[in-house]
Amino acid sequence: MSHTIRDKKALLTRVRRIAGQAAALEKALEQESECAAILQQIAAIRGAVNGLMGQVLEHHIREHLGATDSTPQQRQQDLEVVVTALRSYLK
Repeated sequence: MSHTIRDKKALLTRVRRIAGQAAALEKALEQESECAAILQQIAAIRGAVNGLMGQVLEHHIREHLGATDSTPQQRQQDLEVVVTALRSYLK
């Protein structure tokens, strides 16, 4: 069973919170809110996305790279998945 399936409820809660924050940002922009409020909302969204990424990445590393029953080839493949995801995320 995938770790994202086991953590489905917590992950969906985070995603829904991010969606709510994005909707609030959209509303603030439509209402021409102060720059400080908009910047604060953007920072909150960024923090929420970083938290989501951290949670999924940690669980992926623990499940796939920490598995004692995987072959060296499988570990290398899993490592490449993590590296690719990190490179993409950090762009």
